Amino acid sequence: MRRSRASTDSSDAGSAPLEFIAVGLLVLVPLVYLVLAAATLQAHALGAESAARHVARAIAQADGIRSADARAGAVLATTAREYGMDASAVVLSTSCEPAAPCPAAGATVRVNVRTRVALPLVPPVFGLERIVSLPVEATAMQKVSRFWGAS
Repeated sequence: MRRSRASTDSSDAGSAPLEFIAVGLLVLVPLVYLVLAAATLQAHALGAESAARHVARAIAQADGIRSADARAGAVLATTAREYGMDASAVVLSTSCEPAAPCPAAGATVRVNVRTRVALPLVPPVFGLERIVSLPVEATAMQKVSRFWGAS
């Protein structure tokens, strides 16, 4: 039995590792980017929710309007720093129900926090970071004590 040289010699010899690396990179790189983008979006969503909740609580437990404004600003700055959000890009809006001077005794404070999340690894060239950013918004409500502002 004689084997022919053509049957044992193959031009595909050694290409399996190369194909594995090429296909692995084509699948792995987008998967890693997707995980990174989802983690960044989730972190900012949790930060916006936490900021809204804590700011609403800080306003509801403040002694007066000046104290409520100061506490809200401090809490928002701290939460933005803690969750890695750009504090200048966070928009905070408050309102009260029923519509009265906000905050007021017995009212419900509604705090809305909006921000945008830039996708990771997008260069800040030609405004690309704004174009490929996603909006994140959170709302929280807190009941103000009926004795609020009474000393």
